[in-house]
Amino acid sequence: MTQTTSALPPAGSPGARPLVAVEGVQKHFGDLHVLKDVDLSVAAGEVVVVLGPSGSGKSTLCRTINRLETIDEGEIRIDGEPLPTSGPGLARLRSEVGMVFQSFNLFAHKTVLENVTVAPIKVKKVPRKEAEARAMELLERVGVADQARKLPAQLSGGQQQRVAIARSLAMAPKVMLFDEPTSALDPEMINEVIEVMTGLAKDGMTMIVVTHEMGFARRTADRVVFMDAGRILEVAPPEDFFAHPRTERAQDFLAKILQH
Repeated sequence: MTQTTSALPPAGSPGARPLVAVEGVQKHFGDLHVLKDVDLSVAAGEVVVVLGPSGSGKSTLCRTINRLETIDEGEIRIDGEPLPTSGPGLARLRSEVGMVFQSFNLFAHKTVLENVTVAPIKVKKVPRKEAEARAMELLERVGVADQARKLPAQLSGGQQQRVAIARSLAMAPKVMLFDEPTSALDPEMINEVIEVMTGLAKDGMTMIVVTHEMGFARRTADRVVFMDAGRILEVAPPEDFFAHPRTERAQDFLAKILQH
């Protein structure tokens, strides 16, 4: 489980102010209704893993939280503030809400070190030497400091994804979003990334993780959210969800995915 600071009530407790609050969110892509009246709150220091079949709305929900996708109805708040729609407020939001994608989205023509420093230097106006020192600390933390001078193409997929995590951490985000961060990796590289994410959780990082990695969900999540057809059907601690899923849809999903 994650560790919260002494200044915060336990994650998910009645007194914990949500760091992320999603209320009544609706989202359409044309005639396709992809998010249907979604409500979710995530407390500071909490790790929430979002599970569900393909097309259930998991990734779309993740992308609405930092406004990579707009919503049609409802409200999303980060640390009590509604999502800004444009301008400096949106840039600030993107610096406070880190996101790690399925594909690594690194700048191919920049070194690993440059990939991690470019946003702090350009967006936060951090002096280059300070940004580089911090970047090296983060690259050390995710286990790729020795790759700092290489280009992304010279790294394995697992190394590139760990660089992508360091890049997000360089902005000192309040919350980290992970959209199936291991789905593009070879099986032997998945553990490299999972270990980094587990370490972040132990350090108290607030995380919303869309994944099919059931082991990570069991070991690390404070709560599991199960989605299907654009709706949240269940929210429960992992020990309850995996042992006693309440809905027939969740039971069917787990029966299929856990037998592989």
